[in-house]
Amino acid sequence: MSSSSSSPSRSSSSSSPSASSLPARRRRLLLITAVSGAAAVLASTVALTGVPGSSGAKETPTASSAAAPDEREASLLALARRKADDPLAKGRADAPVVMITYADFRCSYCVQFARETEPHLVREYVDKGILRIEWRNFPVFGAESERAARAAWAAGQQGRFWQFHDVVYKKADQSDQDRFSAEHLRAMAREAGVADLDRFSADMESKAAGEAVRKDQEEGHDLGVSSTPSFLINTTPLLGAQPLTAFAVAIDKAAEEAEATGKAGKAAR
Repeated sequence: MSSSSSSPSRSSSSSSPSASSLPARRRRLLLITAVSGAAAVLASTVALTGVPGSSGAKETPTASSAAAPDEREASLLALARRKADDPLAKGRADAPVVMITYADFRCSYCVQFARETEPHLVREYVDKGILRIEWRNFPVFGAESERAARAAWAAGQQGRFWQFHDVVYKKADQSDQDRFSAEHLRAMAREAGVADLDRFSADMESKAAGEAVRKDQEEGHDLGVSSTPSFLINTTPLLGAQPLTAFAVAIDKAAEEAEATGKAGKAAR
């Protein structure tokens, strides 16, 4: 798992919470995941801390907070954008399960997930209408990560985000130290089938690209994401490039819960 920072070693950066990420009381969520046993059974917990900017102490449970778990689940489900025309998403907008992926194109564990796990999830869940994957740009390794995130967003403006995503991760083993220069990103966009490369370059440097990346980052920071890849599967957090079985357990559980409670419909906007 790669930690949030300006270099691949440690994190020292922070971000102010987004005004739109959590609808009621903007709270930071602490994500904790444990995977145990050969079957990689998922055991995740989500704990609310204090309002950002406060002492951060946990609230003492009271009678009035009895509905808090339902409110927390609703807040987490509402993070799924479920827009049919979202170029950074794949799968049906009304799929019962949405997996939000917070990732960085320079992250080696993100490479591992994209190459080894994601294709299986697409075949077994996305193509069958069970799962929708929504990408969030979460650059943690400084200027190159930021530039790659902007480039990915720009490719998405021409409907080629996932093709660009695949090209970047395919080339991850190359030793070129300047792999995320504007010139190389443009070359990867060409390989990904982006039709108008001049528009791509302009979009990559645009204010809109910066705002889009910032929005994704703020959403992640509000959740407590500090490393990549991090995932939110409906209301279940999963951290790191876990084994395929861990994702399968989480997705199957979320699908069963969605069918039983009808919460997937409530999450649609």
